Amino acid sequence: MKRKLHLLIIDPQNDFCDLPKEYLPSSAGAGGNVAPALPVPGAHADMLRLAEVINRGSAGLSGISVTLDSHHRIDVAHPTFWMDSAKGPVNPFTQITKAEVVQGKYSPRDGAALPRVMAYLDALESAGRYNLMVWPTHCEMGSWGHNVHADVRAAYNRWEESTLGIVNKISKGTNPFTEHYSAIQAEVPDAADDSTQMNYEFIDMLSDADQVYITGEAGSHCVKATTEHIVENWDQAQLGKLVLVTDCMSSVTGFDEQYQGFIRAMRERGVQIAQASDVVAELIENAKR
Repeated sequence: MKRKLHLLIIDPQNDFCDLPKEYLPSSAGAGGNVAPALPVPGAHADMLRLAEVINRGSAGLSGISVTLDSHHRIDVAHPTFWMDSAKGPVNPFTQITKAEVVQGKYSPRDGAALPRVMAYLDALESAGRYNLMVWPTHCEMGSWGHNVHADVRAAYNRWEESTLGIVNKISKGTNPFTEHYSAIQAEVPDAADDSTQMNYEFIDMLSDADQVYITGEAGSHCVKATTEHIVENWDQAQLGKLVLVTDCMSSVTGFDEQYQGFIRAMRERGVQIAQASDVVAELIENAKR
């Protein structure tokens, strides 16, 4: 009897991939070539390996889920939201703390948002997971950067057509007032927005599988945060059903230590660590059952 083997792909989107020139569209209206906003070194090669996993192991896969980082242009984690004390721009990769906002070093461009921002930063810093990071404007809904890497999408489209299955797509990040690294829950849930709350329905769906392969971009952030939330809400005796496919994910530049710490912590908890070749072998064997 076939085992239920599910593939969970975190944010396999153009904006996160260090794509070669031949993968970039030319857009005269945009003044030249469109380029990824937040490329993760190694991500393109990760996505090619991942596409190969799907292509070669298609018949052994029972389900595929894809999370999509999905932002408005104005977002608390984008430069468009902020200004410095001289009302000038705030550069990408700037960390902003509540204390700095109180001091007037940084402030929201929309002054009316200040009370909400202060409450957000207070809750975020109290949680102790992350400080607010201003990332380059990325994964804007409707943009090329929001789209899935072409080879991965082509691979899972072939899986859909051959199995008549439908890839489950989970959007995250549409609330502009909270960061949403994890596909399971926003960093600070908004009581008035269900999309930011703990997604128990998704966890329940994943837990029905015999094994869940987890990969995507970036290992230091969105894969990390999503996996941590899954593990926290999983049957602790069944953590071996979760498998991190580490050669199909990479870390954001400067965050490799955070990524390696995540892998060590998950291994210690009982989560399995695997390579793409291991997954392909398991999927091919499952297809024969």
